[in-house]
Amino acid sequence: MKTLPLLASAFTAVSLSLVSAVAPAADAKAIKIGVFEPLTGANGAGGAEEVDGIKLANKLYPEVLGAKVELVIVDNKSDKVEAANAATVLTQREKVNAVLGSWGSSLSMAGGPIFAEARIPAVAVSATNPMVTRGNDWYFRVCFLDPFQGTVGATYAFNALKARKVAIIREISNDYSVGLAKFFVDEFVKLTGDPKSVVATSDYNTGDQDFTAQLTNIKKFEPDAIFAPGNYTESALIVKQARALGIKAPFLGGDTWDMEEFLQVGGAAVEGVVISTFFANDVPINKTSEAFLKAYRDEYRKEPSAFSALGYDGYLVILDAIRRANSAEPQKIREALTQTRDFEGSAGSITINAERNADKAAVLKTVKGGKFVFLTTVKPQ
Repeated sequence: MKTLPLLASAFTAVSLSLVSAVAPAADAKAIKIGVFEPLTGANGAGGAEEVDGIKLANKLYPEVLGAKVELVIVDNKSDKVEAANAATVLTQREKVNAVLGSWGSSLSMAGGPIFAEARIPAVAVSATNPMVTRGNDWYFRVCFLDPFQGTVGATYAFNALKARKVAIIREISNDYSVGLAKFFVDEFVKLTGDPKSVVATSDYNTGDQDFTAQLTNIKKFEPDAIFAPGNYTESALIVKQARALGIKAPFLGGDTWDMEEFLQVGGAAVEGVVISTFFANDVPINKTSEAFLKAYRDEYRKEPSAFSALGYDGYLVILDAIRRANSAEPQKIREALTQTRDFEGSAGSITINAERNADKAAVLKTVKGGKFVFLTTVKPQ
């Protein structure tokens, strides 16, 4: 397993440049890594979690090839148009060497063509939609993909919950939600052998607050389980309102539910939900996981989310590529990223395959006592 050595200057100050603020003149010799995340808007909490992990990694590993690593953080504002603008700032004005992000597959897909045109390698931290990297030779990722995540959820519903009919609730304005729902449905129908095993599908838009109509319709079909991938806030409200309507079917969700905000909004109503995600704080899987958890808790005085772990890993993967390439030139970083094999990250071993995706296992967790608790790990076939 490859790991980066802990530098003697591990706890020097973070090198951070906020594009939206007045920043000091950049070191001419600095290697610039763009951080392309939503810090405001519907996905702001998720983007902030990823940035926390990236900043921690930068604090622990502030140099590579004898050069300072400068983070250039831009807010893509949870908006596709703003994401394209943010990508343009990073590539044309800031002229970064590589990019990390974004939370939200739709936002990554909006910035992707701009990174490709500028020939700047980008590493998605948690964007799981296959279209993020498909057809874009400059986009990579350190997380699993939704076709696998959908299979994991459907298999759990069929085998562990003994579900034979399910309902789907999609965030129709969210590419991630629509894609993940499709992959879940395809696998569940395959497992049951019954094309009518999905008894109802209801849609909503990002930012909606009232889901009474969708849930009332679903309640009529008495599903054995409900799969509702979507943003953490809306999803928590859906579960909460479902319980208020007397719907007792177990809820399943994806990685976007793995947020403290989901627990806060949902309260007691989200007890027992099951999610697929990337990382479990209560079950460190390797020495890098243990080191990350200790450093994160010391730095932030709270528990990390899976997205912080992936942000941390994404930064280290880029530094490893720069070190192996012996260069910070974007083309050489890209070439080195394609050769990433068995890199030990906090959220598991990372091998970049021919499609520039990471072959990664998934973690299943449930909510118990107001906290996420590890259930099991599912490896890809």
